Amino acid sequence: MKIAVATGTRADFGLLRPLMQELKDDSFFKLSVWATAMHLSERFGYTIDEIIKAGFEIHYRIPCLEENDDSIAISKTISRAIDGFATVIDKEKPDFLIILGDRTEMLGAAIAATVATIPIIHIHGGETTIGAYDESIRHSITKMSYLHFTAASVYRNRVIQLGEHPSRVFNVGAIGIDSIKNLPLLSKEELEVNLNFKFRKRNVLITFHPVTLESSSAEEQFTAILKALDELEDTYLIFTHANSDKNGKVINNMIEEYTVLNRDKSLSVISLGQVRYFSMLQYVDLVLGNSSSGILEVPYFNIPTINIGDRQTGRLMSQSVIQCSNKYEDIQKALNLGLDSAFAKAIQKQSLIYGNGTATQQIIKILKNFTKASLKKPFYDLPK
Repeated sequence: MKIAVATGTRADFGLLRPLMQELKDDSFFKLSVWATAMHLSERFGYTIDEIIKAGFEIHYRIPCLEENDDSIAISKTISRAIDGFATVIDKEKPDFLIILGDRTEMLGAAIAATVATIPIIHIHGGETTIGAYDESIRHSITKMSYLHFTAASVYRNRVIQLGEHPSRVFNVGAIGIDSIKNLPLLSKEELEVNLNFKFRKRNVLITFHPVTLESSSAEEQFTAILKALDELEDTYLIFTHANSDKNGKVINNMIEEYTVLNRDKSLSVISLGQVRYFSMLQYVDLVLGNSSSGILEVPYFNIPTINIGDRQTGRLMSQSVIQCSNKYEDIQKALNLGLDSAFAKAIQKQSLIYGNGTATQQIIKILKNFTKASLKKPFYDLPK
């Protein structure tokens, strides 16, 4: 079975990595890796190198990312992605194309595959994030996909609600948990040498992305975050850059300005990559921002997540996730709670809601039973 995997960011590669490894190692499959978008941009750390370093051959590079990050540039990125993926699909004609999530470039890939009648395997469908247009993109990709692998039963039900037949929708858990269980992680000393910094008494990891459907500006929101963080005493701040969403440049410029002025207590990293990111989660006191990882993977390290704003609103939240607005006073209160020893103790035995780290094995087993796919999909109506 010839399976193509599209990856455009450090985040989706990190999640897809264990599945890609199994597809590569299993003789039943022929893996083709298609890298696009942020992976090919020096501005975002040229993270295609992480894919190669992990031992994967890049079969196709599909550039699509525009230099700007306004709405016109984002639309042009989708257009270029359709063009690039259409050309590669016509040449390769895979049996399936794997797409994860809700990125704009993945919408382009899905459109190209749909028109070329290539069945799509969609991972992490059925989720809701009302604060960003990712919500619409995710559900659009769901309707163009043939097989669905969701991270929770409620998400499976939602994909079925969108008209997909239950026989093609599988709840396997969050695939990122597989890597947490299996990746060899770095020690505290190795991290300090690798990133040239020193942990302090308290440490906070920050990843904040633009919230594309909120009225307040990215600058206004991130200013409130920096103000609250700057008041913490004896605390080291590790920032990772925002992604290529609209106004991501604004946030990244503010990170660079802050860390230059506060070299003694802060660090800016364009991309930690999965190994360094998960390694960091072993030693920080909490994670702050609005990344999906704070909801899906961070709880497995039993540390608090402060989830700011509505970017992730609608996802299932663990006990360790502290939801707050993007206002300074609320962020300050959330930090006080997240750094409270009683709260840290209370979450040590929380229920883990996104599976047990066996998503890859489940997906591989299911794929071997779907050697043929008919794209004539009757709309599945829910029983009355």
